[in-house]
This record gives sequence, structure tokens and C-alpha cells, in this order.
Amino acid sequence: MIKAIDEILKTWAAELHPPENTHVEVGGGGSMIATLMATKGELIRTTRSSTCHWDLTADIELIVNKHLPPDMEHLVRVHYTDYDSPDSMKWASCRLGRTQYYQRLNVLHAAIAELLLGRRAA
Repeated sequence: MIKAIDEILKTWAAELHPPENTHVEVGGGGSMIATLMATKGELIRTTRSSTCHWDLTADIELIVNKHLPPDMEHLVRVHYTDYDSPDSMKWASCRLGRTQYYQRLNVLHAAIAELLLGRRAA
């Protein structure tokens, strides 16, 4: 598993696909206009460190929706946005055993890293 890609995907899931009945904080994944309206025009700066990958969430959303094969798209959605299911149910949802699930997750991370590098180079 590529740790940096894992962190980016966790940020993507938390920002754009939070658990149901969860309030997304202002400035997190919403539109800029909605954020400005909610804060009455006051710009709220983040207190997170510079290692956050906020700028990559849109790239990840595009990669997941447009560039991944259906089986990999399903894997990323199950692994990162299914907050309630135990791991065994996630493996079953992907029709994979535990070992194969994590091998595919590793391949998925490598594919996303390659696509991100291609997008950054363009």
C-alpha cells in the first residue's frame, strides 16, 4: 500500500463522501460560494499542516469517476467510503479473499499514483 495515496484517498472520502448524517465543516468539499455565504464573506483559513492534500481531492474524484476500470472504482468506493461495514463484508462485496483484496488495493494505489503524476505533468 502506498501510504501517501492512502492518505489522499482518505481525505477525498472524508471531504467528498462523508458518512451519512455527518456535518461537513465549512470549507470542506463544498462550493466556494456556499462557503462564503455560510461565513458571511469571511475567509476561514485552515489550521491543518501543509502536508494535507486538499488540492488533490478534485483530481481524485475525476480519476475515480472517469479513469478507473469499474472493478477498481468499486474497490476504492468500498474501501474508503463504506464506513459501516466490517472488512469481511468489504471483501465479499468485491468478490475477493482477504489477500487478493489487499493485493488489488496495492495495484489500485499504484494506478492512482501514476494517473496523478500524469495529470500533474500535463
